[in-house]
Amino acid sequence: MSSINRWLHGFVPRPTAVSQTERLRACCGALLGILSTGLISRLVVGADASLPLLVAPMGASAVLLFALPSSPLAQPWSIIGGNLVSAALGVTCAIWISDPIWAAALAIAASIAAMLVLRCLHPPSGAVALTAVLGGPVVHGLGFHFLWAPIGINSLVLLGVALLFNNLTRHRYPHAAIDHVNTHRTADQQSRQRLGFTSEDLDYVLANYNQVLDVSRDDLESLLLQTEMHAWHRRFGEITCADIMSRDVVTVEFGTDLHQAWGLLHQHHVKALPVIDAARRVIGIVTLVNFIEHAELHSFSGYDNKLRSFLQKVGRSHSDKPEVVGQIMTKAVRTVSDQLPIAELVDFVSTNGHRHIPVVDNERRLAGIITNSDLITGLYRARLVETGKSA
Repeated sequence: MSSINRWLHGFVPRPTAVSQTERLRACCGALLGILSTGLISRLVVGADASLPLLVAPMGASAVLLFALPSSPLAQPWSIIGGNLVSAALGVTCAIWISDPIWAAALAIAASIAAMLVLRCLHPPSGAVALTAVLGGPVVHGLGFHFLWAPIGINSLVLLGVALLFNNLTRHRYPHAAIDHVNTHRTADQQSRQRLGFTSEDLDYVLANYNQVLDVSRDDLESLLLQTEMHAWHRRFGEITCADIMSRDVVTVEFGTDLHQAWGLLHQHHVKALPVIDAARRVIGIVTLVNFIEHAELHSFSGYDNKLRSFLQKVGRSHSDKPEVVGQIMTKAVRTVSDQLPIAELVDFVSTNGHRHIPVVDNERRLAGIITNSDLITGLYRARLVETGKSA
């Protein structure tokens, strides 16, 4: 009896892991989408028209577009391509095959095959094909005009509402594939992929799984990476950036003379200086690379002399070359909170490739700086703590 209960229990899905706000958002989107589709269709074809203003498959499309906007089955090409192709095949089968049962079966099969080939799989499109076959005299009388009204109008309006509503409610739509760029421009994978699973590992598993997933490959990879990050956080989350950062930070201001900044880099044997304002908020960072770029060096030989020459030239007030730090600093500087766990810092560093990361407090004031060596030391310390706990 217990085995039967377990089998029956498998029919019940797990609770949906979304907030009440997200559920309300999906409902409001579907309400707005179907209402707009019906009203605009009435405006276009006329209230007295004999053809239907709304077709039932649009209800299923609304579920996908507003409740599952990240699904590959809910993307713009899926709804437009899937609905139009299925409508065309349904009308064709209805015209050529007199038996409605055979026509319906072949229309569905042909629609699935076509959508898979054209990469526009959209489950409600199967119902579109079925509507074209079993819709009765009114639909049959439309012939291939059925593709434009109501299918084309309904699909375009519903898609337009989804594009506006999803993006206004901070849901990226269309849910385009993420381009993973190797910032180093080498054959090496990003550092975070060298310890965990790789993209090739995921591709291999998906190829062997050999089934259509209602989640994009990039979203699946992101979820798995976040799972790995959560595991890291569970293991190393007790240590934060405040625990490993250097607190006595050598800083400069926007108007600091380049001679002085260059001297500070050499005096303190550092490679980067955070640039702060009067409230100690980070407005940029100046590094050796900034000096080299503005010195227009083409080789490393004798670069000290070239930099000295460069600095001597910009020291003259009438020079058209940079004279203060603010003119050569990197303005788009990324900072992290002093309460950020170092497990999350690992992903930040490996993804963005930063080697000097300013750390700020809860008032966005500079609190310290973290270099790669600081991070390595922190991870080593975390490993020792973990080993001590497990011993």
